[in-house]
Amino acid sequence: MSSFQLNLNPLKEPLGFSKVLEWIASIFAFATCGGFKGKTEIQVACHPKVSDNKTITATFGYPFRLNEASFQAPQGVNMCDVDWKNHVLIGDYSSSAQFYVTFAVFVFLYCMLLYVGYTNLYRDSRKLPMVDFVVTLVATFLWLVSTSAWAKALTDIKTATGRNIVQELLPCNQQGVICHFGSVTSMGSLNASVIFGFLNMILWGGNAWFVYKETSLHSPSNTSTSHSQGGIPPPTGI
Repeated sequence: MSSFQLNLNPLKEPLGFSKVLEWIASIFAFATCGGFKGKTEIQVACHPKVSDNKTITATFGYPFRLNEASFQAPQGVNMCDVDWKNHVLIGDYSSSAQFYVTFAVFVFLYCMLLYVGYTNLYRDSRKLPMVDFVVTLVATFLWLVSTSAWAKALTDIKTATGRNIVQELLPCNQQGVICHFGSVTSMGSLNASVIFGFLNMILWGGNAWFVYKETSLHSPSNTSTSHSQGGIPPPTGI
C-alpha cells in the first residue's frame, strides 16, 4: 500500500470525471437493490364469517429468497385452522440479485482505488492502462448481463408477490377459505436499480474511448512514433 497516494487532480480530466460518474452510478445501483424491504398482504375470511377479514403478511427483501418468506397471521388469531407459517412465497431469485449487487460493489471499489489512490502508477505504467482498457470492456459486458438477469428476476418477483399469489396458495383453494389480494410494497427503488444498471453499462461503454487513449495502442512508443514520422534510422555497417 506504499504506492497509494490520494490525488484528486485526475477528476478534472475526462477520464477521471467519467470514472466519478461510474462510481456514483454504481452506488445507486447496489443501494437501490440491496437495501429493499417489502411485504405482500392477503385478506382472508373463513366461512361462514365472510365479512370478518383478517390480514396475513409475507415479508421479503434482498437477496429475494421468496421461498423462505413465510406468511404470518395476526398474533393470537386462528385463521381458518391453517398454520400459515408453513406456507411461503414461490421462487428463489438470490443468484441474479446477488450477482448484480456484488458486481456493483466491485465496480465501486475499482473506480475509487485505481483512479484516486493509484493515479501515479496509472500514468507511469504502460501496462496498467491496457489492463484497465480490457477491464472496461469486460465490465461493460458484465453490466449488460447482470442488469438483464436482474431485470428478468424483478419481473418474476413482481409476479410472485402480486395478485397471482392467491391462486398459488394452497389454503386459499380449500373450501371454506376466502382469500383476496390486499397489497404489495411499491418496487419503485427496484425499478430504479435496473435503470442504474443500464446507465452504468452506457457509462462504461462510452468511457472505453478515454481509456483506450491512455493505452499504447493509441499512444505508441517514442521510437515507433519517430519512425512513423519519417525519422532517419540509425546507420548500418558497410
